[in-house]
Amino acid sequence: MTKDLPDDLNNGLRRKLMRWETLLMFFVAIAFFTNTQISPYFLDPWSLSDATFNFTEKAIIALPMALLIIARDIDLSVASTIALASVAMGFANTMGAGPIELAVIGMAVGTIAGFINGWIITKFDIPAIVVTIGTMSLYRGIAYIVLGDDVYRSYPSDFAFFGQGYVWGVLSFEFVLFLVLAVGFGILLHKTTFGRRVYAIGNNPTAALFSGINVKRHRLFLFTLVGLFAGLAAVLLTSRIGSTRPSIATGWELEVITMVVLGGVNILGGAGSIFGVFIAVFLMGLVTFGMGLMNVPGIVMSIFTGLLLILVIGTPIIWRRIWAARKMHSNSRN
Repeated sequence: MTKDLPDDLNNGLRRKLMRWETLLMFFVAIAFFTNTQISPYFLDPWSLSDATFNFTEKAIIALPMALLIIARDIDLSVASTIALASVAMGFANTMGAGPIELAVIGMAVGTIAGFINGWIITKFDIPAIVVTIGTMSLYRGIAYIVLGDDVYRSYPSDFAFFGQGYVWGVLSFEFVLFLVLAVGFGILLHKTTFGRRVYAIGNNPTAALFSGINVKRHRLFLFTLVGLFAGLAAVLLTSRIGSTRPSIATGWELEVITMVVLGGVNILGGAGSIFGVFIAVFLMGLVTFGMGLMNVPGIVMSIFTGLLLILVIGTPIIWRRIWAARKMHSNSRN
């Protein structure tokens, strides 16, 4: 098909077809078609709208998480931050806080949690994975200490709009918010000096430092940003389900990171795009929604997510090793 095209156009077309985002869009089409075969009600507009609730809150966290991973860091405490922020909102609700106050409290608690992560990491030069594993237990533990086996309920009726409201027809507030944020993060990462600095830090933090970039300040900001959006996700999730338990959002950190890595963000930093993460979010959402239509147990979905994460991270590494071995063997024969 491309044989008669000029070499530069031919190579350009091949590169475009082989882009990770193109491959993801192909899998999205397959997942969408499969879901239409699983359930005759899947194509109903309200059914499609319900499917977005399956991934929106996680997707909102995946946007800043993508920037953080591109900068060679990671935050494993986001799900526990959600629990802590939700418990804080539940406690404030018992004190008579209104819907806007609850939302502000949730995002403030998330921001503080993210800042604590970033401050410890940058101040004492401790690996992010170590610190955030610790705060993952710390934040969730505080939620259990405050709430125990109890449940916070009876949130104000107006508070339900954040997680259950619709802005136009079948378009939910959550989904529209995610679309707006995705555009904003795409501009931030790909069209601004800050985004170029994030890539520079991810490719070589030492070189970025010597080029005049305040690496610690940027890392602290990114951890704080992830915490802010974990707090926002806590507002949306708590509003949607109308209650707070210490176990809320358990396991979400794995799904968020899977979305980011599946979107083509290099787990070692320095590469990735918001567009890829955007497509991966829909792919994960469609696959898990399809599993839900087939009544697949939640534990099986968790196993699938874990295997998918290993596959996405491991396949490029294995492929590079095979390619390097073949190249070495070819050179030795020559």
